Amino acid sequence: MADVNITADVREISTKGAVNELRRNGNVPGVLYSNEMEPVIFSVSELALKPVIYTTEMRLVDLKIGKDKKVKCILKDVQFDALTDKVIHVDFQAITVGQVIQVQVPISLIGQAVGIKKGGRLVHNLHKVDVECLPKNIPSHLEIEITDLDIGDSILIKDLIYVNIKILNSEDASVVAVST
Repeated sequence: MADVNITADVREISTKGAVNELRRNGNVPGVLYSNEMEPVIFSVSELALKPVIYTTEMRLVDLKIGKDKKVKCILKDVQFDALTDKVIHVDFQAITVGQVIQVQVPISLIGQAVGIKKGGRLVHNLHKVDVECLPKNIPSHLEIEITDLDIGDSILIKDLIYVNIKILNSEDASVVAVST
């Protein structure tokens, strides 16, 4: 999994007017939180967030806040403006080596299902799954081989087996299926 370096500025004032001024200047307000420390509010350039937000892979972030604080974290939540689709707020969660973490990991389908060639339609129900693992085991994405899926076949969460990763979604949830 690739690491992304992001530099942010500490933010002192959190009034509505100050936050709106940040956004007008191309910055996004954010929060870094962890069990071991108080939340840190910051602002970051909208352009710096693109490699983390607009990707199909999970990325670890080396977030440098101010001059002296550097934290390894993950993007936990992004809020978009309903009208303009611009990023209006980000949440990062600091990670601690050796401590289990819960994250959402994208699913990547590999191959072309046999059922599609017979006239079936691929139904991709889950694009991300919730997993629990150590930070060193966080995959950038989970690959699922679909070549053998025929019409009427599906892959459920309980069919997925990965080493050092526990999938938290319901076992009976359908990830992908081929329907008529």
